[in-house]
Amino acid sequence: MNILNVLFIFPFVLSCCSALCFQATDTDGVVREFCVEDNPDMIAGSSYVNVDAFGAVTDGISENLDALGGNLDTMWILVCGILVFFMQAGFGMLEAGSVARKNIINILFKNIIDAALASISFWLFGYGIAYGEDDGSGFIGGSKFALSDYEGSESDFHNFFFQWAFSAAAATIVAGSVAERCKVEAYFIYSIIITGFIYPVVVHWVWDGNGWLSAFNSNVTFMGDSHEGAGGTNNMIDFAGSAVVHMTGGMSGLVAAIILGPRAGRFNEDAPKPLNASSVQTATFGVFILWVGWYGFNAGSTLAFTGGAAEIASKVAVNTTLAAGSGCLTLCLLSKFFFKTYDVVLILNGVLAGLVSITAPCPVVEPWAAIMIGFLGGIVYLSSSMLLVKLRIDDPLDAAPVHGFCGIFGALAVGIFGTDANVAVSYGFVNDCMSSGKQFGIQLVGVIAIIAWVVGTTVPLFLGLKYTVGFRVSDDMEEIGLDQYEHSSVSVKLYENKIASKMESRDDDSAICATPSVALPSPDYVPNKSNKEDFEMEIAV
Repeated sequence: MNILNVLFIFPFVLSCCSALCFQATDTDGVVREFCVEDNPDMIAGSSYVNVDAFGAVTDGISENLDALGGNLDTMWILVCGILVFFMQAGFGMLEAGSVARKNIINILFKNIIDAALASISFWLFGYGIAYGEDDGSGFIGGSKFALSDYEGSESDFHNFFFQWAFSAAAATIVAGSVAERCKVEAYFIYSIIITGFIYPVVVHWVWDGNGWLSAFNSNVTFMGDSHEGAGGTNNMIDFAGSAVVHMTGGMSGLVAAIILGPRAGRFNEDAPKPLNASSVQTATFGVFILWVGWYGFNAGSTLAFTGGAAEIASKVAVNTTLAAGSGCLTLCLLSKFFFKTYDVVLILNGVLAGLVSITAPCPVVEPWAAIMIGFLGGIVYLSSSMLLVKLRIDDPLDAAPVHGFCGIFGALAVGIFGTDANVAVSYGFVNDCMSSGKQFGIQLVGVIAIIAWVVGTTVPLFLGLKYTVGFRVSDDMEEIGLDQYEHSSVSVKLYENKIASKMESRDDDSAICATPSVALPSPDYVPNKSNKEDFEMEIAV
């Protein structure tokens, strides 16, 4: 039926003195008339509504408003899921701008493959492990594989779409840690396992209603008897995924970087050697896209728009903005203080550090606390980045410091800056878990458990890849570039543009039409150690 027929009631006066009547369409599509009539039991001139007719109309209005609210909630999740997926473009630009020019195509290829592989693996296995029914242990789901248990009245489609976008982000984080030296085949395998198994188990623990750490599990209360009252518990709070998504991806990337080893030339005997990025401009645009997408990431985690959720989402958006700005400004000052320059790359990572840090506590803290979280997140990022360099661990995108260590801090920040009043609004629990300090202990246990799971599963995964299909490309492949070896793609266009630029700058008009003395690589040309010097001459015109 047309909801406008229910929502808008057109009054008309049948009599100036006797009654005021209305017409409206009920839920059966029948046009009904109800009137305000004289009531002989009341004083003269007073009236009452025909209850039967009016009740049928209001029931129809209520049902349609409920349906409208459900549709708004679904649309909200879909739109926010699209924003989260758009973050893949941001990751791609950030990573493409941060690697050497000879590896740009390779890193972009891996970004698009992440999304494609996650779409299938999360559909087949991941979503069922994350949100399927378990055996009561709260450890792992065991239904809804390939959405096979879908029921028309309880659609999982929009939830699957939203959660798939999150799973793809978790896998893409790892790409930054293994950039410029990881074999494509190994990348395929670990992306499937992370999105189809490792990450979904963490999701089940923290976000599913049956998870042993989940704030949504009313049957299992961690470190308390119930969610309500003095001594009550919230279980682990990770609103949008500081630990679930970012720490999982960051710690996976850290393990991969350690097993893979540093890029050639990254560390000299005396000091680390910085490797030049291809385009800071591209990386900057990527971070802007990520910042925009983060509003879908955080605000969308309300999983609803009606029933007060819009107000919570608004606060989440404000706190997300403040933390990002604070992290940016913190690294701006720290880079000038420690390195005597305004390092744009550090500033970009400061933005991401603030965003990752606020992702878990965004609805349960006040705006001033969001600024503090962004500030401290920036310090955590820079400290952990310097620590990895000291330990000679090469993470080209600083994925582990940004996502892993700031993810840890963000999860713990819930117990440091969260308030009982904000928990009551966001989660509906009225207790003293925050003010008593118990929440910090719960968050700490959750962080340790997730790290243990991620490290315990990724170590055998990456070692297995190393000793079977191979995890790292050869030295020759790494030196010449993965674009050529993995994709047979020399930057011919770049070469041609350089030739044209040099020829146009000559005064001799005849030189413009001259044939370059250096021939373009043939389509069948495959560089190797014996001819790599010639190859480098060909593209370095």
